[in-house]
Amino acid sequence: MTPCVVLAWMESESFMTTEPVEPVRDFLRDAVAEDLRAGRYDRVITRFPPEPNGYLHIGHAKAICIDFGIAQQFAGYTNLRFDDTNPAKEEQEFVNAIERDVQWLGFQWKNVLHASDYFEQLYDWALLLIKAGKAFVCDLTADQIRQYRGTLTEPGRNSPWRDRPVAENLDLFDRMRKGEFPDGAHTLRAKIDMASPNLNMRDPVMYRILHATHHRSGDKWCIYPTYDYTHGQSDWIEGITHSLCDISFEDHRPLYEWYVNQIADLGAWPKGVTWKPRQIEFARGNITYLITAKRKLKELVTRNLVTGWTDPRMPTLAGMRRRGYPAQAIREFWTTVGVAKRLNNIEFSLLEHCVRDVLNRTAPRAMAVLNPLKVVITNYPENGTPDLLDAVNNPEDPAAGSRKVPFAKVIYVERDDFMENPPKQFYRLSPGREVRLRYAYFITCQEVVKDDAGNVIELRCTYDPATRGGDAPDGRKVKATIHWVSAEHAIPAEIRLYDHLFTQEDPEDVPEGQDWLDNVNRNSLTVLTGALVEPSLASANPGTTYQFERQGYFCVDPDSTPGTTGTAGDAPKLVFNRTVTLKDTWAKIAQKGK
Repeated sequence: MTPCVVLAWMESESFMTTEPVEPVRDFLRDAVAEDLRAGRYDRVITRFPPEPNGYLHIGHAKAICIDFGIAQQFAGYTNLRFDDTNPAKEEQEFVNAIERDVQWLGFQWKNVLHASDYFEQLYDWALLLIKAGKAFVCDLTADQIRQYRGTLTEPGRNSPWRDRPVAENLDLFDRMRKGEFPDGAHTLRAKIDMASPNLNMRDPVMYRILHATHHRSGDKWCIYPTYDYTHGQSDWIEGITHSLCDISFEDHRPLYEWYVNQIADLGAWPKGVTWKPRQIEFARGNITYLITAKRKLKELVTRNLVTGWTDPRMPTLAGMRRRGYPAQAIREFWTTVGVAKRLNNIEFSLLEHCVRDVLNRTAPRAMAVLNPLKVVITNYPENGTPDLLDAVNNPEDPAAGSRKVPFAKVIYVERDDFMENPPKQFYRLSPGREVRLRYAYFITCQEVVKDDAGNVIELRCTYDPATRGGDAPDGRKVKATIHWVSAEHAIPAEIRLYDHLFTQEDPEDVPEGQDWLDNVNRNSLTVLTGALVEPSLASANPGTTYQFERQGYFCVDPDSTPGTTGTAGDAPKLVFNRTVTLKDTWAKIAQKGK
């Protein structure tokens, strides 16, 4: 992008892109635009660099939207680079999941790369730093290194091996690579300043010995570079222009720049690269009722507090996808939150609002009865051909069309839609009251049937055949419309109702002596096994989200097995996860704030 194009973008918010995107303006984009206008870079190349030691979560989605979105907005591209420098924690399963999640979120990388692609180059640069007196092999243990580092108010102490001769350092580093020493016997450390006010600059570790099989390189290496040493150099090798990181890396930026500058000063620029990458930080977004630290998410998995990384209660993208969250809603959520320099505390209800907003426009409608109560239409023809009633698939989208819903003599309604002795403001079914059946007829409750224990087990009602479609030709009105399913045609389904995984808005806020796991909501999942859904859902595909009218949004779980009808021998096994209820608390909060 030329400087004149950048200037035009800054002034008018129009821009050139490979694909249409919404105009966005924030301090990150202003910085990128200024770099282009000043000629520091002639293109924009970003990267998304996850470590494959777990599944991506909603916090990663913010970084993905920023990394890919900025590159796209400035007609550049983004690399997906795996920071695979710790084989003890990384697995191919996580690599596959990360690729799947980035694409599901709606983005496509130009290259898939790995930090392990650069192990040989990083090793060679480490040798250069040793020869220049900028790095040394240290014999201190990890605990001793921490003790020598000092504190925020006290300077650190030099390692006893800080002034080792270059030749000895080179020999030891070579032997470290050859596997002559056990884990922890030596490290390679940068020689910077043990009195620096920034603890990251106090002779940080560059390499550690780790005899573990790497998921890509196998047992070729037994020394592995640290993240701080690897990250900046990987950016540099790839020609990354803007390394966009969350705010936790702000204190690491001086070290990021130190490594790049030292190697550059030694004349060891990556082939074909004529610039140095620039790191810019942005604030994370903390969402109420969620924990996103991978270590803690892994603990939830290993302790069987959830069913795995894809559990719909998890904040992972895989879990949210399984729950029915649209990728578009997650993108719109982070766009709504915006990019800031200070930490955001975000209401979970805003995320749900974005989910509802997208699903209201896109999700097909269906009728489902979660807690069925039998209703017999006593004046409906016996053994007659069922009515096929027209039902709208999505009132927000005329192009979605309609479907046929069968109606017969015996139906089921929601048990909560009936009260034998209703309070004044209850307008649904009760003895002698007339209501509208969605898309069908007016019915009136005439008789209540109970079992020996006094529980209501059946309602006997009459219907008005003149009200087919839900309107009375004489103009009479009813005060309630309820949903239903035909007993003969309905399909049994398992319904999983999810609540917050944690009982506190801040799951890590616990009294002294307690653990964050004490805030796990042990009642975060309720399973309903007797639900019934309309027959149009017989062949519903896993991952499809529907609005169950008057109930909420529900997604077909992968545990489902589709069928073609609800008849015996060919009945599908349907499992639905509740994505979100119809009630929108965020909209009410936003309205009060006006």
